[in-house]
Amino acid sequence: MEHPERPLALTIGDPAGIGPDITLFAWQARARGRIPPFALLGDPGVIAARAEALGIDVPIETVAEVEVAPALFARALPVLPVPIAGPVVPGHADRSAAPAVQEAIERAVNLVQQGAARAIVTNPIAKAVLHGAGFPFPGHTEFLASLAARGGTPVHPVMMLASPALRVVPVTIHVPLKDVPGLLTSDLILATIEITARDLGRYFGLNRPRLAVAGLNPHAGEEGSLGQEESEIIAPAIAAARAKGLDVTGPHPADTLFHARARAGYDAAICMYHDQALVPFKTIAFEEGVNVTLGLPFVRTSPDHGTAFALAGTGKASPRSLIEALRLAAAMSDRAEALA
Repeated sequence: MEHPERPLALTIGDPAGIGPDITLFAWQARARGRIPPFALLGDPGVIAARAEALGIDVPIETVAEVEVAPALFARALPVLPVPIAGPVVPGHADRSAAPAVQEAIERAVNLVQQGAARAIVTNPIAKAVLHGAGFPFPGHTEFLASLAARGGTPVHPVMMLASPALRVVPVTIHVPLKDVPGLLTSDLILATIEITARDLGRYFGLNRPRLAVAGLNPHAGEEGSLGQEESEIIAPAIAAARAKGLDVTGPHPADTLFHARARAGYDAAICMYHDQALVPFKTIAFEEGVNVTLGLPFVRTSPDHGTAFALAGTGKASPRSLIEALRLAAAMSDRAEALA
């Protein structure tokens, strides 16, 4: 692994979910796979208690500086302490943990902005729990964009789900389905296409990626008989992207965009709303999928699943998606640094 002196910053996510479990399992897998060194931002006591509940032996080393994590990683799980108020019971979410969950994310962003960490990997959060504690953002993606923009430069975050079999990008994300048509604009779609194309080159080595854009309506509007969004909003965005030299096709009917032969014809699919992208993606790549936030001035990945409270502390949670997120974050940061 290149740049071993700079670890990944991994946030704990909701401590009552499977974040602690899969973090422990991922550290255990370091000798069996190419796991880049990481430091966990979380409560050492919670991690130790979860290891005990799972019946696994994981040495935990509390550290004051993230830079020391790589030297410790082979023999102990490095933890930058972020204390959690109140008890943490696996499977039982509690709003009292929300400030620590948010602080871990903020500190991870600070570390990568300062150059102490090479990228951020985030364990799953429980949005409803955070919202109940006053968290004003729809999710991780929007919160990270707000933190990245603190210097005054606007940030347009783009969520991409990535796996070896499929990459998908929803133009609208955490909004009610009924609001999607009113939120879609040609400018928004064009910006999403441009950011996706740019970052697929920056982080994935695809210098002229092939992007397939889905329609909004059944059969991509059926030439206007099932809706006008394709001709009035989506097609103009595609035309503008092509005028900028991007390799973009569409709008395609979404129901024929994700079978194997169709996927062979593009590098990423641009979708109009959350489930249009995530349903096929999770059907095809549920365990190995990774959530990537494009458009940020730093690398951020996450497992492509939620907190899975029912599995917390049972030993049944799979660390595969987290491991893939760690590996992808390292590969993306390697490529970005090589181009710098």
